[in-house]
Amino acid sequence: MPLIIICGTPVSGKTTRANELKEFFEKTHNKQVNIVSEDEAIKKLGYTKESTYLDSQKEKRLRGYLKSEAIKLIGKDNVVILDASNYIKGYRYELYCASKASKSTQCTIYPIRNHDEAWEANKLRIKSYDSSDIANANGVEPYSKEVFDALTKLRFEEPNSNNRWDSPLFTVQFSDPLNVDAIYNVLFKRKPPPPNMSTQNPPLTSTNFLYDLDNITQAISKRILEAKDFDLSVVKFPEYPGCVVDCDVMQSVNPQNLLRLRRQFLTYAKMNHSNENADKLGRYYIQYLNKTLMD
Repeated sequence: MPLIIICGTPVSGKTTRANELKEFFEKTHNKQVNIVSEDEAIKKLGYTKESTYLDSQKEKRLRGYLKSEAIKLIGKDNVVILDASNYIKGYRYELYCASKASKSTQCTIYPIRNHDEAWEANKLRIKSYDSSDIANANGVEPYSKEVFDALTKLRFEEPNSNNRWDSPLFTVQFSDPLNVDAIYNVLFKRKPPPPNMSTQNPPLTSTNFLYDLDNITQAISKRILEAKDFDLSVVKFPEYPGCVVDCDVMQSVNPQNLLRLRRQFLTYAKMNHSNENADKLGRYYIQYLNKTLMD
């Protein structure tokens, strides 16, 4: 179920933390762990780091691929770790919304490393690649100075624990231990945030429900407009005892806003009241009009 987003600048220890978390969850809690790796994704797409981060279209494709792979892997008990720079605030928000729609818990890991120290480590990778000593570079492609500085100084949008999409946020220095137990607790011992209505699939509805809903709301709207034409200040509905549209509401009624509100209610009712009977649908619609036209 959980999604762990690792967010950080180049050579800050992101992959090291991802592997550390994978080992912890597998050995200590017997969880299945899937790592979605930015480095591996770049290779699969046939790119290099240099070509990716100097080409906005390639970078956009990479982000889309990583997001799709991460969300696709979210399951009931497994852990998904997105090991990537994830430096764009809006992109992290998209991931948050997607995991929320999947009813998944989530946290953000933010490894920090001194800029000069990280660059020196990257220079060792460059040296190893230049000498074709791939083993010493651990098979990880280095960054050029241009890309390294861009991702560190210019583009990186630091995560903030005050943002719900970055929270809970675990910030960890390069040489410090990661609080893996706290991470486990926030992912497995709390409920995921409820999905927004906009991210949920509407419930399946029967043909009779849609037919009844349309007829009932049309009939109520028609009666209100007829009462308006006859200058009636109150509209009563004998089939719905106790339900009325009073004079204050009638002053706000016109065909245009009634049509707009009816359409809004139809959308709302399909999402929330597909199992209700006809009597309740009529009452809900009258209550909805009273409340909305009075606002």
